[in-house]
Amino acid sequence: MTAQVTFRQADTRDLDTLVRLHDDAARWMVANGIDQWRPGTRGPDHFRARISEGEVWLALHGERAVGAYELWWADEAVWGAQPPVAGYVHRLMTDRAAAPAGTGRVLLAHAEERIAAAGLGLARLDCEARDPRLRSYYEGAGYAAVVERLDKVAADGREYSVTLMEKAVPPSS
Repeated sequence: MTAQVTFRQADTRDLDTLVRLHDDAARWMVANGIDQWRPGTRGPDHFRARISEGEVWLALHGERAVGAYELWWADEAVWGAQPPVAGYVHRLMTDRAAAPAGTGRVLLAHAEERIAAAGLGLARLDCEARDPRLRSYYEGAGYAAVVERLDKVAADGREYSVTLMEKAVPPSS
């Protein structure tokens, strides 16, 4: 079943919502043994910067925000200098209590459509390397592992390993 959500670009009025979505997702990760996000590590300043520098999208079910993601047009800190052929999906978040089933995949598909509309052919993301569930989730959505990096630094300063993944998306014409 495909989640019935609509999308709108986030703005600074959505900062509290974005922080809530992040912290709720981080709490779920911690409770499920996924050592990637921690509550309190992405506050309003983070999302304000992302909104001003790129794209942040909210998924709505009715009037309620049930998910969000960030779309970046470069990510040198993780991927190194790259030619402009990809969009980078970050902070894919769903409200596990309110989001319709399948919302995460719908968020990914929306990001992929935005990337294709920009004339780029690859969607890229990274996920915690030690969590086979996350990798399996993204592989199920058509992403393939490119490489593992052992030196990513989280917002709270701890280092961890990530798997860099990508998916070909045909550019829109």
